[in-house]
Amino acid sequence: MPPRMPTASAPGKFILFGEHAVVFGEPAFALAIDHRLTATVASAERTELNGRPPGAQGNSPYLEECLRRLEPETPVTVETRSTIPAGSGLGSSAAATVATLAALDTKGRLKAEADLARMAFDVELAVQGRASPLDTSTVTHGSGLLVAKERLSGHLWEVRRGDLVWHLHHRDIPEASFVVGFTGIAAATGPLVAMVHERAEKEREVREAIGEIGELTRAGVEALQQERLEEVGLLMDRNHALLNRLGVGHPRLEEFIRAVRPHALGAKLTGAGGGGSMIALTRDPERAAAAIRAVGGTAIPVRLSREGLRRLG
Repeated sequence: MPPRMPTASAPGKFILFGEHAVVFGEPAFALAIDHRLTATVASAERTELNGRPPGAQGNSPYLEECLRRLEPETPVTVETRSTIPAGSGLGSSAAATVATLAALDTKGRLKAEADLARMAFDVELAVQGRASPLDTSTVTHGSGLLVAKERLSGHLWEVRRGDLVWHLHHRDIPEASFVVGFTGIAAATGPLVAMVHERAEKEREVREAIGEIGELTRAGVEALQQERLEEVGLLMDRNHALLNRLGVGHPRLEEFIRAVRPHALGAKLTGAGGGGSMIALTRDPERAAAAIRAVGGTAIPVRLSREGLRRLG
Protein backbone atom coordinates (compact mmCIF):
# COMPACT_ATOMS: atom_id res chain seq x y z
CA MET A 1 0.00 0.00 0.00
CA PRO A 2 1.25 3.54 -0.70
CA PRO A 3 2.01 5.59 2.40
CA ARG A 4 -0.80 7.76 3.75
CA MET A 5 -0.30 11.42 2.93
CA PRO A 6 -1.18 14.04 5.54
CA THR A 7 -4.28 15.78 4.21
CA ALA A 8 -6.53 18.37 5.81
CA SER A 9 -9.57 20.31 4.66
CA ALA A 10 -10.94 23.62 5.94
CA PRO A 11 -14.14 25.49 5.05
CA GLY A 12 -14.53 28.95 3.66
CA LYS A 13 -16.42 31.59 5.60
CA PHE A 14 -18.07 34.92 5.24
CA ILE A 15 -18.29 37.78 7.69
CA LEU A 16 -21.90 38.68 8.39
CA PHE A 17 -21.14 41.69 10.60
CA GLY A 18 -18.14 43.68 11.74
CA GLU A 19 -15.37 43.49 9.13
CA HIS A 20 -12.74 46.23 9.45
CA ALA A 21 -14.17 47.38 12.81
CA VAL A 22 -12.88 44.14 14.35
CA VAL A 23 -9.29 45.31 13.83
CA PHE A 24 -10.09 48.18 16.25
CA GLY A 25 -11.40 45.87 18.98
CA GLU A 26 -15.07 45.90 18.01
CA PRO A 27 -16.98 42.59 17.79
CA ALA A 28 -17.45 40.75 14.50
CA PHE A 29 -19.37 37.66 13.47
CA ALA A 30 -18.54 35.09 10.81
CA LEU A 31 -20.15 31.90 9.51
CA ALA A 32 -18.43 28.85 8.02
CA ILE A 33 -19.71 27.67 4.62
CA ASP A 34 -19.75 24.42 2.69
CA HIS A 35 -17.10 25.41 0.11
CA ARG A 36 -13.71 24.02 1.19
CA LEU A 37 -9.96 23.97 0.54
CA THR A 38 -7.91 20.78 0.87
CA ALA A 39 -4.13 20.66 1.46
CA THR A 40 -2.07 17.50 0.92
CA VAL A 41 1.55 17.03 1.97
CA ALA A 42 3.76 14.29 0.52
CA SER A 43 7.44 13.34 0.73
CA ALA A 44 9.46 14.44 -2.31
CA GLU A 45 12.96 14.90 -3.67
CA ARG A 46 12.64 18.68 -3.38
CA THR A 47 10.20 20.96 -1.60
CA GLU A 48 7.50 22.50 -3.78
CA LEU A 49 4.33 24.50 -3.18
CA ASN A 50 1.74 23.68 -5.83
CA GLY A 51 4.50 22.69 -8.23
CA ARG A 52 6.85 25.62 -7.57
CA PRO A 53 9.88 25.87 -5.30
CA PRO A 54 9.69 28.07 -2.19
CA GLY A 55 10.31 31.71 -3.04
CA ALA A 56 9.07 31.35 -6.62
CA GLN A 57 6.99 34.11 -8.16
CA GLY A 58 3.30 33.34 -7.91
CA ASN A 59 3.50 31.33 -4.70
CA SER A 60 0.92 31.99 -2.03
CA PRO A 61 2.60 34.00 0.75
CA TYR A 62 0.36 32.14 3.22
CA LEU A 63 1.73 28.76 2.15
CA GLU A 64 5.27 30.15 2.27
CA GLU A 65 4.73 31.33 5.85
CA CYS A 66 3.17 28.01 6.88
CA LEU A 67 6.21 26.17 5.54
CA ARG A 68 8.55 28.55 7.36
CA ARG A 69 6.81 27.92 10.70
CA LEU A 70 6.49 24.13 10.36
CA GLU A 71 9.45 23.36 8.14
CA PRO A 72 9.64 19.57 7.62
CA GLU A 73 12.89 17.74 8.27
CA THR A 74 12.86 16.32 4.72
CA PRO A 75 11.60 17.79 1.41
CA VAL A 76 7.85 17.72 0.79
CA THR A 77 5.31 18.84 -1.75
CA VAL A 78 2.28 20.83 -0.66
CA GLU A 79 -0.71 20.69 -3.00
CA THR A 80 -3.94 22.64 -2.45
CA ARG A 81 -7.32 22.24 -4.13
CA SER A 82 -10.14 24.66 -3.50
CA THR A 83 -13.72 25.51 -4.37
CA ILE A 84 -13.35 28.88 -2.61
CA PRO A 85 -12.73 31.71 -5.13
CA ALA A 86 -9.46 33.50 -4.32
CA GLY A 87 -9.82 37.17 -3.39
CA SER A 88 -13.57 36.77 -2.93
CA GLY A 89 -13.80 37.56 0.78
CA LEU A 90 -14.85 33.98 1.46
CA GLY A 91 -11.81 33.02 3.49
CA SER A 92 -9.60 31.37 0.88
CA SER A 93 -6.39 32.52 2.59
CA ALA A 94 -7.62 31.48 6.04
CA ALA A 95 -8.68 28.05 4.75
CA ALA A 96 -5.34 27.61 2.96
CA THR A 97 -3.46 28.57 6.11
CA VAL A 98 -5.41 26.32 8.47
CA ALA A 99 -5.49 23.30 6.17
CA THR A 100 -1.80 23.60 5.27
CA LEU A 101 -0.67 23.98 8.88
CA ALA A 102 -2.74 20.94 9.87
CA ALA A 103 -1.32 18.86 7.02
CA LEU A 104 2.27 19.91 7.82
CA ASP A 105 1.79 19.20 11.54
CA THR A 106 3.23 15.68 11.52
CA LYS A 107 4.44 16.01 15.14
CA GLY A 108 1.00 16.81 16.55
CA ARG A 109 1.86 20.26 17.86
CA LEU A 110 -1.45 21.69 16.64
CA LYS A 111 -3.98 18.99 17.60
CA ALA A 112 -5.94 21.41 19.79
CA GLU A 113 -8.22 23.75 17.85
CA ALA A 114 -7.00 26.73 19.84
CA ASP A 115 -3.32 26.05 19.06
CA LEU A 116 -4.02 25.66 15.35
CA ALA A 117 -6.18 28.79 15.23
CA ARG A 118 -3.54 30.85 17.05
CA MET A 119 -0.70 29.80 14.74
CA ALA A 120 -2.91 30.38 11.69
CA PHE A 121 -3.60 33.89 12.96
CA ASP A 122 0.16 34.44 13.35
CA VAL A 123 0.59 33.45 9.70
CA GLU A 124 -2.09 35.88 8.51
CA LEU A 125 -0.67 38.64 10.70
CA ALA A 126 2.83 38.08 9.28
CA VAL A 127 1.55 38.19 5.69
CA GLN A 128 -0.97 41.03 6.00
CA GLY A 129 0.62 43.23 8.65
CA ARG A 130 -2.74 43.75 10.38
CA ALA A 131 -5.43 41.12 10.98
CA SER A 132 -7.94 39.73 13.44
CA PRO A 133 -8.19 36.08 14.46
CA LEU A 134 -11.81 35.79 13.30
CA ASP A 135 -11.22 34.26 9.86
CA THR A 136 -8.73 31.63 10.95
CA SER A 137 -10.70 30.71 14.07
CA THR A 138 -13.93 30.35 12.08
CA VAL A 139 -12.46 28.00 9.48
CA THR A 140 -10.77 26.01 12.26
CA HIS A 141 -13.92 25.59 14.38
CA GLY A 142 -16.81 25.86 11.91
CA SER A 143 -20.40 26.98 12.74
CA GLY A 144 -20.75 30.64 13.70
CA LEU A 145 -18.01 32.52 15.54
CA LEU A 146 -18.28 35.78 17.44
CA VAL A 147 -15.10 37.64 18.31
CA ALA A 148 -15.25 40.24 21.07
CA LYS A 149 -12.88 41.97 23.47
CA GLU A 150 -14.79 40.57 26.46
CA ARG A 151 -15.47 36.96 27.49
CA LEU A 152 -19.09 35.94 26.78
CA SER A 153 -21.17 32.77 26.77
CA GLY A 154 -19.97 30.02 24.43
CA HIS A 155 -16.31 30.97 24.97
CA LEU A 156 -13.83 28.85 23.00
CA TRP A 157 -10.41 30.46 23.37
CA GLU A 158 -8.65 33.79 23.46
CA VAL A 159 -5.87 35.25 21.34
CA ARG A 160 -3.43 37.79 22.79
CA ARG A 161 -1.01 39.99 20.87
CA GLY A 162 0.64 42.76 22.85
CA ASP A 163 -2.08 44.82 24.52
CA LEU A 164 -4.82 43.34 22.32
CA VAL A 165 -7.03 40.46 23.47
CA TRP A 166 -9.66 38.75 21.32
CA HIS A 167 -12.15 36.28 22.79
CA LEU A 168 -13.66 33.74 20.37
CA HIS A 169 -17.15 32.36 21.00
CA HIS A 170 -19.21 29.59 19.42
CA ARG A 171 -22.62 30.51 18.07
CA ASP A 172 -25.10 27.98 16.66
CA ILE A 173 -26.07 28.15 13.00
CA PRO A 174 -29.70 29.13 12.33
CA GLU A 175 -31.79 28.08 9.34
CA ALA A 176 -31.07 30.83 6.82
CA SER A 177 -30.26 31.05 3.11
CA PHE A 178 -27.48 33.21 1.69
CA VAL A 179 -26.26 33.91 -1.82
CA VAL A 180 -22.79 35.29 -2.48
CA GLY A 181 -22.19 37.60 -5.42
CA PHE A 182 -18.54 37.53 -6.53
CA THR A 183 -17.27 40.44 -8.64
CA GLY A 184 -14.18 38.58 -9.87
CA ILE A 185 -12.14 41.56 -8.66
CA ALA A 186 -9.46 40.38 -6.24
CA ALA A 187 -8.42 43.00 -3.69
CA ALA A 188 -5.58 42.48 -1.22
CA THR A 189 -6.73 42.70 2.39
CA GLY A 190 -3.61 44.32 3.85
CA PRO A 191 -3.70 47.65 1.96
CA LEU A 192 -7.44 48.09 2.62
CA VAL A 193 -7.00 47.44 6.34
CA ALA A 194 -4.09 49.91 6.40
CA MET A 195 -6.15 52.56 4.58
CA VAL A 196 -9.00 52.32 7.08
CA HIS A 197 -6.52 52.48 9.97
CA GLU A 198 -4.93 55.63 8.53
CA ARG A 199 -8.30 57.30 8.01
CA ALA A 200 -9.46 56.36 11.51
CA GLU A 201 -6.46 58.15 12.99
CA LYS A 202 -7.41 61.37 11.17
CA GLU A 203 -11.21 61.41 10.74
CA ARG A 204 -13.79 61.42 13.53
CA GLU A 205 -16.51 60.29 11.11
CA VAL A 206 -14.58 57.10 10.40
CA ARG A 207 -14.07 56.42 14.11
CA GLU A 208 -17.79 56.92 14.74
CA ALA A 209 -18.67 54.53 11.89
CA ILE A 210 -16.39 51.89 13.39
CA GLY A 211 -18.13 52.23 16.76
CA GLU A 212 -21.57 51.95 15.18
CA ILE A 213 -20.53 48.80 13.31
CA GLY A 214 -19.64 47.29 16.70
CA GLU A 215 -23.07 48.14 18.10
CA LEU A 216 -25.02 46.71 15.17
CA THR A 217 -22.89 43.56 15.25
CA ARG A 218 -24.07 42.82 18.78
CA ALA A 219 -27.69 43.46 17.77
CA GLY A 220 -27.34 41.43 14.58
CA VAL A 221 -25.97 38.30 16.26
CA GLU A 222 -28.79 38.38 18.82
CA ALA A 223 -31.40 38.81 16.08
CA LEU A 224 -29.93 35.96 14.05
CA GLN A 225 -29.87 33.61 17.02
CA GLN A 226 -33.56 34.35 17.58
CA GLU A 227 -34.25 33.98 13.81
CA ARG A 228 -35.57 37.54 13.49
CA LEU A 229 -34.40 37.56 9.89
CA GLU A 230 -36.05 40.81 8.78
CA GLU A 231 -34.13 42.63 11.51
CA VAL A 232 -30.92 40.89 10.48
CA GLY A 233 -31.46 42.11 6.92
CA LEU A 234 -31.96 45.71 8.00
CA LEU A 235 -28.77 45.58 10.06
CA MET A 236 -26.88 44.12 7.09
CA ASP A 237 -28.01 47.08 4.98
CA ARG A 238 -26.83 49.53 7.64
CA ASN A 239 -23.51 47.72 8.04
CA HIS A 240 -22.98 48.02 4.29
CA ALA A 241 -23.63 51.76 4.32
CA LEU A 242 -21.06 52.18 7.12
CA LEU A 243 -18.47 50.12 5.24
CA ASN A 244 -18.94 52.44 2.27
CA ARG A 245 -18.30 55.34 4.64
CA LEU A 246 -14.99 53.68 5.54
CA GLY A 247 -14.08 53.73 1.84
CA VAL A 248 -13.95 49.99 1.14
CA GLY A 249 -16.89 49.73 -1.26
CA HIS A 250 -16.78 49.21 -5.03
CA PRO A 251 -19.15 50.17 -7.90
CA ARG A 252 -19.62 46.53 -8.93
CA LEU A 253 -20.67 45.58 -5.42
CA GLU A 254 -23.25 48.38 -5.48
CA GLU A 255 -24.57 47.10 -8.81
CA PHE A 256 -25.01 43.60 -7.40
CA ILE A 257 -26.71 44.87 -4.25
CA ARG A 258 -29.17 47.02 -6.21
CA ALA A 259 -30.01 44.04 -8.40
CA VAL A 260 -30.57 41.61 -5.54
CA ARG A 261 -32.54 43.89 -3.20
CA PRO A 262 -36.01 42.89 -4.50
CA HIS A 263 -35.22 39.29 -3.58
CA ALA A 264 -33.31 39.81 -0.33
CA LEU A 265 -33.99 40.71 3.28
CA GLY A 266 -30.61 42.45 3.36
CA ALA A 267 -27.32 42.63 1.49
CA LYS A 268 -23.82 43.90 2.13
CA LEU A 269 -20.23 43.50 1.05
CA THR A 270 -18.34 40.85 2.95
CA GLY A 271 -14.65 40.72 3.73
CA ALA A 272 -12.14 43.44 3.03
CA GLY A 273 -14.10 45.03 0.16
CA GLY A 274 -12.53 46.86 -2.77
CA GLY A 275 -14.12 44.22 -4.99
CA GLY A 276 -14.44 40.69 -3.75
CA SER A 277 -17.97 39.67 -2.79
CA MET A 278 -21.31 40.70 -1.37
CA ILE A 279 -23.78 38.51 0.49
CA ALA A 280 -27.55 38.51 0.45
CA LEU A 281 -29.84 37.05 3.09
CA THR A 282 -32.80 35.71 1.15
CA ARG A 283 -35.86 33.52 1.27
CA ASP A 284 -35.60 32.97 -2.50
CA PRO A 285 -31.99 31.98 -3.28
CA GLU A 286 -32.78 31.05 -6.90
CA ARG A 287 -34.12 34.50 -7.77
CA ALA A 288 -31.38 36.23 -5.80
CA ALA A 289 -28.73 34.25 -7.68
CA ALA A 290 -30.41 34.97 -11.02
CA ALA A 291 -30.45 38.71 -10.27
CA ILE A 292 -26.71 38.71 -9.58
CA ARG A 293 -25.99 36.74 -12.75
CA ALA A 294 -28.17 39.13 -14.77
CA VAL A 295 -25.75 41.99 -14.05
CA GLY A 296 -22.68 39.90 -14.86
CA GLY A 297 -21.77 38.60 -11.42
CA THR A 298 -20.87 35.11 -10.30
CA ALA A 299 -23.60 33.89 -7.95
CA ILE A 300 -22.63 31.32 -5.31
CA PRO A 301 -25.46 29.90 -3.20
CA VAL A 302 -23.88 28.73 0.07
CA ARG A 303 -24.94 26.43 2.85
CA LEU A 304 -23.70 27.11 6.35
CA SER A 305 -21.33 24.51 7.76
CA ARG A 306 -21.10 23.19 11.29
CA GLU A 307 -17.83 21.46 10.43
CA GLY A 308 -14.51 23.27 10.63
CA LEU A 309 -11.13 21.65 10.05
CA ARG A 310 -11.27 18.06 8.83
CA ARG A 311 -8.12 15.92 9.15
CA LEU A 312 -8.27 13.34 6.37
CA GLY A 313 -4.98 11.52 6.68
